[in-house]
Amino acid sequence: MTTTKTRPAAGSTTPRQKGSTVRSRDRRSALAMVTPTTVIIAVVIIVPIIWNVVLAFQDTSLRTIVDRGLWGSPTLANVEAVLTSPGFWKTLWTTVVYSVASTGGSIALGLVVALAFRRPFRGRGALRAVMLLPYVAPVVAAAFVWKMLLNPQFGLVNAWGTSFLGWDEPMDFLGRAPYALVTVIVFEVWRYFPFAFMFFTARLLALPGDVEEAATVDGAVPTQSFAHVVLPQLVPTIAVLSLLRLIMTFNKFDDVYLLTGGTAGTEVAAVRVYDELTSGLDISAAAANALVLSVVLGIGLTLYIRFFGRKEYDS
Repeated sequence: MTTTKTRPAAGSTTPRQKGSTVRSRDRRSALAMVTPTTVIIAVVIIVPIIWNVVLAFQDTSLRTIVDRGLWGSPTLANVEAVLTSPGFWKTLWTTVVYSVASTGGSIALGLVVALAFRRPFRGRGALRAVMLLPYVAPVVAAAFVWKMLLNPQFGLVNAWGTSFLGWDEPMDFLGRAPYALVTVIVFEVWRYFPFAFMFFTARLLALPGDVEEAATVDGAVPTQSFAHVVLPQLVPTIAVLSLLRLIMTFNKFDDVYLLTGGTAGTEVAAVRVYDELTSGLDISAAAANALVLSVVLGIGLTLYIRFFGRKEYDS
């Protein structure tokens, strides 16, 4: 007995061919959707990073770019000059102090404010909105207001200090070390504590209330309930905030530059790169500073994630 195989009619497709056609169409659709984003990331992020690395190992400045073009002589002198410069290490230390202090201060203040607004009371929504003003206000306007308030000649802070607090003379908060560094740190804490406040508010709203109620029934006072019940559940949020704020603050330029211009011991890494480019007109030196600082930041973040991040997430 013989069996005959039926062949598909002309123009018809088998299920396997249909599946292959659908998968091919899906791949083309996915590629079409991803391509614009990929091109934007490549043009805005990847290409500038590669170009910065190339410039860091060339002898190029704004004075020689007309004669030599964008391609200078390959050299390691720029990176060597950065690593052997006392000014670079001083700037790096200032940046670390500024970043760690402002990050810790903004997170601590944001947590305190979030806890204060945790229980319902009349006008809580309006006051929450007010707490966001430092974060949403334009940095130029905020820095201008602070400079006017802290002005040693006609600033309101010095007027109150000399009139009511017994100051012998006005204090130059933005032009004298170490007051200038402390002032820019306080400004950073004030400006970015709403960022932490929003994170903590969202996390506190998601906490189960029955655990705290059980702790209260067992005799725990509010401080014990916070330390043993609430705080452990906030550790992952604190870890994420610390990582984000350290990255953001380490690269901060506008706040410091608008307040002090990097003078009086407030020259942070971003301000130093800007000064190398604008004052010295040295493109390669600025690129080398940026490259070395990026490596330092990458190493620091890797160590943080390795020794602190995993422990905090595991807890």
